[in-house]
Amino acid sequence: MKKKSDKKKDLDALHKELEQAKNVFLTGYEKLTVQQDFELRKVVRGAGGAYKVIKNNIAEKAAEGTGAADLVKDVAGMTSMAYTSGDPVALAKALTVYAKANPSFTFKAGMVEGRVIDLQAIMDLANLPSKETIYSKLLWLINAPAQRLVTVMNGVGRNLAVVVDQGVKENKFGA
Repeated sequence: MKKKSDKKKDLDALHKELEQAKNVFLTGYEKLTVQQDFELRKVVRGAGGAYKVIKNNIAEKAAEGTGAADLVKDVAGMTSMAYTSGDPVALAKALTVYAKANPSFTFKAGMVEGRVIDLQAIMDLANLPSKETIYSKLLWLINAPAQRLVTVMNGVGRNLAVVVDQGVKENKFGA
């Protein structure tokens, strides 16, 4: 049994983590084995997040004064939370893939950038491309017109060089 002072420290630590986390996903973990839980924690860490199994009343107390206060209010049943201040898409994707492989793992609610979202929005978020993919597409779109311009400009010079070379070979430039 934990001492009251240790419980207070844990509550304060969770409160600080929830203050910093911009993205939180509440999940149900009923009937997960220890091995499945270990794999889940590994998946969440790989996506840049953290994962905790929590009591509902502790979650409510820890979330007071944070953006997650509305999210954890009135949560029932066995609850865990995965959270990150990084990329919410990566975490949502990782959790969704895990949930497909382990049907006993379910979503309850989520919060992205301080806004509470429903289950459908979590699925939509998981189907978005990653930040890296979006950045690469954006850079390609920015870079493509410049590449086309350079190709056209090089083509004009190349064509001029071919015409001059042909003129010299055919002795069209009289001296």
